[in-house]
Amino acid sequence: MTLAFPNPSRSLDKTRNAVRFTGYDGMFEIPFFVDIGALVKSAAEARTSETSETTCLSAFDALRTSIYAAASKAYLDGRRAPYILTAADIR
Repeated sequence: MTLAFPNPSRSLDKTRNAVRFTGYDGMFEIPFFVDIGALVKSAAEARTSETSETTCLSAFDALRTSIYAAASKAYLDGRRAPYILTAADIR
């Protein structure tokens, strides 16, 4: 089957310092995370604990197409879940 992203929901996972989203392969739910460092503009911003949820989620939304393409590639490459995407995967 093909990986799809029918649910646009995403959430900040402060424990993992990442934004979580879900893809689906048929009836199987596939968890993905995007490292905050891939979403913010500077390394200093990525290191700060003050990086806001709004900033991270807005950045995710702006990069959504690239993130979904990177997630699909990671899934097809056979990585293991949970899939953690970094700046190198997205840009």
